[in-house]
Amino acid sequence: MVHQPQQTEKQNSLEQEQKIEESGRNLLKRFTLFWAELFRFISALLSLREETDYQKTRAGIVKDVSFRGHTVYILICSIFIASIGLNLNSPAVIIGAMLIAPLMGPILGMGLALGTNDDELLAKGLKNFAVMVVISLLTSTVYFLITPLVEYQPELLARTKPTTLDIFVAIFGGVAGIVAGSRKEKSNVIPGVAIATALMPPLCTAGFGLATANWPFFFGAFYLFLLNSVFICISTLLGVRYLRFPLRKFVNQNRERKVRFYMAFVTTVVILPSLWIFWGVLRESWFKGHAEAFVAEVIKMDGTRIVNKKFVYNDSIPVIELFVFGNEIPEDTIAYWKAKLPIYGLEPCQLEVFDGDNNDRSIEEDFDLLSGNCKLVSGLIL
Repeated sequence: MVHQPQQTEKQNSLEQEQKIEESGRNLLKRFTLFWAELFRFISALLSLREETDYQKTRAGIVKDVSFRGHTVYILICSIFIASIGLNLNSPAVIIGAMLIAPLMGPILGMGLALGTNDDELLAKGLKNFAVMVVISLLTSTVYFLITPLVEYQPELLARTKPTTLDIFVAIFGGVAGIVAGSRKEKSNVIPGVAIATALMPPLCTAGFGLATANWPFFFGAFYLFLLNSVFICISTLLGVRYLRFPLRKFVNQNRERKVRFYMAFVTTVVILPSLWIFWGVLRESWFKGHAEAFVAEVIKMDGTRIVNKKFVYNDSIPVIELFVFGNEIPEDTIAYWKAKLPIYGLEPCQLEVFDGDNNDRSIEEDFDLLSGNCKLVSGLIL
């Protein structure tokens, strides 16, 4: 009878431990079931293969690869419309031209051909891609040769400096194109992809470069077009492989290795210049941001007004040009501004300050003479 309380305590302790273990197992089971359900939900949410219409998708892409008859006329008209839009600096006209331009067909066709090992479709896509480029360049060149408007509009200038960001636009645009185009229920995504990736404006800008013998314009714009085309094609290829489109021919391992090598080589060659250009764009943006902060926080003087400022970036010595009207700026003030430049990371940098040549005039009178009679007060190179 003496040992009975101790046995009861041991029994209660064992029962409590069993309950804790059972509770832990139940918690682990619920945790496992939760993640399994979450995984199934995400898989169903992101599933693409079930709604893929392989036959109709392939037939639609193959049909749009060819350039002949009415397609050629549509392309020529769209190139004229886009060239006019660039000439007039009209985004609305350019977007309208991109909506009707049949430029995506050969590019999607080449991606489908590479993804399904279809040599015949690949050859057809390459041939029609070349035809498309030649017709587009000839049409835009003819337009810019005969047009009386030859100004460098912002819409033209925007297509002469491709960067790495354009690669991402082309990649996501290509993915959106193949995903939307492979659905059983078709949508209007392809025109949106054509607008986002902006295939046509670079081709027209390249034609402007040919017409005006402006070779930096031509090579920059044509490189942007090539960059977009290559990565739309690669995105289409990856989408076709992910969706498991039926292969047209037996997959040969040697051929697969060659295709992958050529793709990697072409991709690397195309990407490298864009990386260098993107680095230059980042440096220019950094310089202009710091120059803006420098002017806003440092360039201050009673009786003067900054009526214009210009930030000229180059790889050697960037330039900050300031046009200041009012009282004459003393040399010690210029020296003080110079001393502040390194604080803003603007070293080396050339500072050029201009003011009016008649200090008796008021600021308002000087402002009216902004277009002429300015003199160089100081040009300082750090």
